[in-house]
Amino acid sequence: MLGNIVKGISKVFGNKSERDVKSLTPLVEVINSQYDSYHALTDDEIRGKSEEFRSRIQEHLSPIDEKISELKKQIEELSEEAINEKEDLYQDIEKLEKEHDEDLENILESILPEAFAVVKQTAKRLTENKQLVVQANDRDKDLSISKDFVKIEGDKAVYANTWDAAGAQITWNMVHYDVQLIGGVVLHQGKVAEMQTGEGKTLVSTLPAYLNALSGKG
Repeated sequence: MLGNIVKGISKVFGNKSERDVKSLTPLVEVINSQYDSYHALTDDEIRGKSEEFRSRIQEHLSPIDEKISELKKQIEELSEEAINEKEDLYQDIEKLEKEHDEDLENILESILPEAFAVVKQTAKRLTENKQLVVQANDRDKDLSISKDFVKIEGDKAVYANTWDAAGAQITWNMVHYDVQLIGGVVLHQGKVAEMQTGEGKTLVSTLPAYLNALSGKG
């Protein structure tokens, strides 16, 4: 199996990336194992994973966020003449913000297999079903106003797997292959992933886009 994956990736990323691909293969296996475990979840439970991930991120970062907030409060309470004290506090905040970014990177890395599995599981369900039905929330209601593929029916939100794009009807029919999972990991790591036309670059981008959006920073 590993040989087939490496062979396929080599065509996409080039032979020089073979060593990197081999190092990422165990992570892909973890993602796929997590993906398989999600088969039994309802659509609402799959969507609930996003809130679970956000809560884990917030809990992980809350100690350092509290320290930053306290320092900012101290700055506000200082007089305008306390320039040196403010400067020292700003430097402390800058150090903490760097630690915050490092902590965020660490927690996202730990969540990555589950998050990528959620995206792949959602892609599978959209491919196999004409619509997904979940409990409606405010976001669903807002989307239903501007998006033709979202409808509110009673207390349910109905997401169609078909929508209009510049006059053309598009139907979702893609599920992430191992090559695309690896591409998603590469992009999340801030590296460049070179892929051939038709190898699913747009599908790859859904993975790191979802993972990094969980932090609430876009």
